[in-house]
Amino acid sequence: MHPPDFPELPAGFRFGAATAAYQIEGAHDADGRGPSIWDTFSHTPGRTLNGATGDTACDHYHRYREDVGLLRDLGVDSYRFSLSWPRLIPAGTGPANPRGLDFYDRLIDELLAAGIAPAVTLYHWDLPQALEAPPPGSTATGGGWRVRETAEAFAEYAALAAARYGDRVERWITLNEPYCSAFVGHAEGRHAPGAQEGRGALAAAHHLLLAHGLAVQALRSAGAQEVGIILNIDRIHAASDRPEDLAAVRRAEVLHNETWTEPLLGGRYPRGEHETWGALADGAWRRPGDLRLIGAPLDFLGVNFYRPVTVAAAAHRTPDPGLRDAVDIGVTELDPYGTRHTTMGWPVVPRALTELLRDLHARYPRLPPVWITENGSAEDDTVAPDGLVHDTDRIAYLADHLAAVADAVAQGVDVRGYHVWSLLDNFEWARGYDQRFGLVHIDHDTLNRTPKDSYRWYQGMITAHRARTEEPAR
Repeated sequence: MHPPDFPELPAGFRFGAATAAYQIEGAHDADGRGPSIWDTFSHTPGRTLNGATGDTACDHYHRYREDVGLLRDLGVDSYRFSLSWPRLIPAGTGPANPRGLDFYDRLIDELLAAGIAPAVTLYHWDLPQALEAPPPGSTATGGGWRVRETAEAFAEYAALAAARYGDRVERWITLNEPYCSAFVGHAEGRHAPGAQEGRGALAAAHHLLLAHGLAVQALRSAGAQEVGIILNIDRIHAASDRPEDLAAVRRAEVLHNETWTEPLLGGRYPRGEHETWGALADGAWRRPGDLRLIGAPLDFLGVNFYRPVTVAAAAHRTPDPGLRDAVDIGVTELDPYGTRHTTMGWPVVPRALTELLRDLHARYPRLPPVWITENGSAEDDTVAPDGLVHDTDRIAYLADHLAAVADAVAQGVDVRGYHVWSLLDNFEWARGYDQRFGLVHIDHDTLNRTPKDSYRWYQGMITAHRARTEEPAR
């Protein structure tokens, strides 16, 4: 199969790759690191596929120099990675861990020596386990993101990180996909901490946004140059033009998108909260001044995109509104796409990315420059007899989605860069090691790294872009 043509992006466009701490680092109890909610969740029987954990993952903690070498050879401008909060502050608050701080010093310096800009995510789902318990004197039924104290602790953590690394890091990301933290973790129960709640999940959503706002304040006080947040915004379609399906789309928009975009970009809470959640959405966790903090102007918005969603009206799973979890909103997802699917079961519809970016641009006058901070495909990758990994489907996926980004840019959307997910095959959360997203194949028994054909294709894409735009090679 002939590789697809390289999409053309404008001069100055940046290319990168992304990872997350718990998914690749391993060394879960090394050098003073404390446990996170994902350590607890993955060690609980039945929570992850085949009982997989991130205890070792890709052992990036010990092999980071090798992995930075892969990034250097790939030719990326930017590497998006996350700090492990429990590695830096094992109890979530209180004394910092010097050996954890030193690890990220080494990683950042290695990246800079390779000519790669570090893009630091402060939170990619690995909350320190010590913060999951309710704080002393609290009336909350749980701690963690359900309570305001965690947002305040996050601001302290952000200040520590900025003080330590701010002289070498220009681009800071507060949260990755708060939708997953709040609703997949606190309502669906598929992610840590594994809860199935209504009010608790909605409180978590608000406190995550508050944590973002407080962290923006802390980062800017420390002199951070660029601060943003990453959202996994969905392109949502109605299954039909029946009124009930159109109403289902509105509820899905509130759950998936507007809970985040309206406070961050519109300066308001979603108008459809009570139609979506009823009495659960009383907002008792909100305080005067929170919206101003949350809506502080952003230097960029990170968008993670994998597939579109089509929804229809459905019966509530739980008849009693007061007992529903926050994702029980009378909506079901359908799959009418008739296209190829990745091994995650996700339909491949690149045009939906163009539509999503165009709609964001039209809807929010305050939309800052956009970075695609995750995009990629899970495929059934195996090492062939020739010792290589011939992942032609992933190459087609990346080429088509980069072309979709180029189309959005041509339509006036200010997209500055693209990070492929992911550099490495990694611990894919509750799905364990069954799904492979990486440009680099990881043998999970030996931890050997094998660049795939997609790695070579992306490398060629970056080289061709620089040659076409006359940008010097790093």
